[in-house]
Parts: sequence; structure tokens; C-alpha cells
Amino acid sequence: MNATNKLIFIAIETSCDETSVSVLEASDAGFKVLSNEVSSQVNLHARWGGVVPNLAAREHAKNITTVFELSLQNAGIKIKDIDLIAVTEGPGLIPALMVGTTFAKTLAYLLEKPLIGIHHIEGHIYANLISAKKQEAGDKKNAFMSHVARHMFPALCLVVSGGHTQLIYMKDHLQYEIIGQTLDDAAGEAFDKVARILNIGYPGGPIISAYAEKFRKKIEFENPDWKIDSKFKNQNSKLSIYFPRPMMNKKGFNFSFSGLKTAVLYETKKHPELVKDKKYIAAVCHEFQQAVTDVLVLKTIKAAEKYAPKTIMLAGGVSANKKLREQLGKAIKEFIPNTIYQIPDISLTGDNAAMTAAAAAVRWQKMSDLQKKRALHGWKTLQPDANLKLK
Repeated sequence: MNATNKLIFIAIETSCDETSVSVLEASDAGFKVLSNEVSSQVNLHARWGGVVPNLAAREHAKNITTVFELSLQNAGIKIKDIDLIAVTEGPGLIPALMVGTTFAKTLAYLLEKPLIGIHHIEGHIYANLISAKKQEAGDKKNAFMSHVARHMFPALCLVVSGGHTQLIYMKDHLQYEIIGQTLDDAAGEAFDKVARILNIGYPGGPIISAYAEKFRKKIEFENPDWKIDSKFKNQNSKLSIYFPRPMMNKKGFNFSFSGLKTAVLYETKKHPELVKDKKYIAAVCHEFQQAVTDVLVLKTIKAAEKYAPKTIMLAGGVSANKKLREQLGKAIKEFIPNTIYQIPDISLTGDNAAMTAAAAAVRWQKMSDLQKKRALHGWKTLQPDANLKLK
């Protein structure tokens, strides 16, 4: 590829409960996201308190053609303009993945175009290299942050989502070493389970964050000298709330959030009369969120001190959490101030096909001629994998 020889990628993401299609224009000079359409199923799954795989697959099958056509329309291209096709092949819910991969394979077969499978976490990582800011000359499309991509390595990435919590070390593009991961629940999964315990809705992350922010503002208003680690104290009782910070002081960079979730459950069982009290719920949410954030931040800083990365990236759905973004940034500034801190735009933190397209564009540039030739047969060889490993 070169600046005058542009390629049009179309990417498809159906790993969980978002149906997404994105169009990306790529060249050696960088790339632009021309469209990124997402159809969410949050309202459908909220009544169940989590994603129901078969329902998700049904909705993907119902919506994918419409989302595909809308993405082409908003990108201002025709189907004949597509040069390459990318799709999330795993990990994820197998019924949902099958819808996206089948659609992508059919498209690749009909158009006789290369097909690239992308790991879902790889997509989240490369969302960091898409700018959602308006570009020069009135260009309102997303652009590849090539200046970051050239000087970012080695990099350390904290991936925090509903299915994954990992610390990943990267010596270069597409080179991954998982140096730490959760031994049980992922952080996002713990948020959802705690929200279910408190009966405050789904998905848990945004709801818990909102309750925690209300609690913080109220306490700071009443007591300007209040510190971030203060315990909640009910004015009419001796009640206080404090949750453990699991594995925070253990060697290594692994995580565990199942015990923290259980601590929340035991706390509510001790005080069943307060579970419907919004002030109490807000206090629980604040302390739970703070406990998760403390562990994530400390483990990341410890890993950075050992591996000395040029860049620290945050990725995954939970990377939208305001408290996590702020406190990780402050810790980096204080303890490793010469490190670049890269976070994705809020609009790109959830599952979306733009991140899949960005990862595919980088992969295509790194592929050999033989690998590119084999990609022409991707419609025959690509298979969804619910447990796909990052490599």
C-alpha cells in the first residue's frame, strides 16, 4: 500500500451483543474510519441481567444486513469498492460469532476478496490508535494516529472488559505476551454481578459508576476535606463499608475479583434493611468501584516498573470507567512520568467494528505476500472460536 494506492476494508463484529460494521480506508500513510455503525442489544438482555447467547445470535441475524448497508451508505461507498474483509473470529459467544463470520465468509466468497480473522482483544487494543477528533481541512472522519503507532513500543496494555482482565506486554505491533490475568471473574463481569446483587440493573459498569459518582459528590459537598479512601459512615449508626483489595500485594500481575463480589454479597446480607436505601447502594458502589480501581492501577504500575514500557494503554469496555481512566493517569504521572498514557475515545471502548478494522489494517501491512494470497481463501478456512487465544 501507499498513499495513492488506498484499500477499503470492511469489518464485522458480532462477538457478544453488539452488531457492528465499519468501513476503513487504509494506505501506508495511515488510515481513516469512514463509518462505524453499532446496533446494541442492551435493552433486550437487560431483563435477564446478562447476555443470552441464542437471543444475541437471533438479533445479529436479524440486524446484520441492515447495519452492513447503513455502514456502506454512511461511508459513501458501494459494495464493489470493498478490497478486504475482516471479522472478529473470537473469543466470544459462539452462536453470535457464527453469525458474523458466516456473513463475512459469504461476502468474501461472492466478492472474491481476502478475509482476515481478528482476535477480539486485539481489536480493543488497536482502538487506542484511532482518533475520534475532527481532522484538518474539515475532515470529520476518524484517523489513524500514526505518530503514536511509530513510537509506542514497547507497550503495556491493561485490558479490562466483561470477559477479560489482562496485562499484555507488546514489544512491537501484533506481538503479545500476557504477563497477568484474572484467575476467576473479569472486572466487567464482577461489575455486572454486583449490580445484580444490588438489583440496580444491567449492564453493571455504567450504573455502578453513576451511583459511585453521586456518592462522591455528596460526601465532598458535605465534607470538603474528605479523602478518597474514607469509609462510608451512616450518620445514624456505626455502620462502615470497606471491601478487600484482592491480590493487590501478592507477587506477580494476576488479578482476582470473585472474592470481592462475594464480599459485596456478604455486606448486603448483613444489612438487608438497607439494600433498598439508595444512599447505602451508592456507598457500596463507590467502595466496590474503588477497590477494583485500586487493584487495577497498582498492578499496572508494578508491571510498568518491571517492564519499562514507552506507552501504557487502557483497553476494553471497562476502559470507559471515568474513575479508572483518571486514577491510572494520575498514578502514571506520579510514579512513571516519562511514560505515554494512551486511552481510547469513549465512543470506541465498547464492542465496535472500527477497532476490528484498525487491527486488520495493521495485520495486512505486516503480512507476507504468501499470507495475503492465502487470505483469498479465508472464506473456506476461517472458523469462529469461542476460546481463541491471543498470539
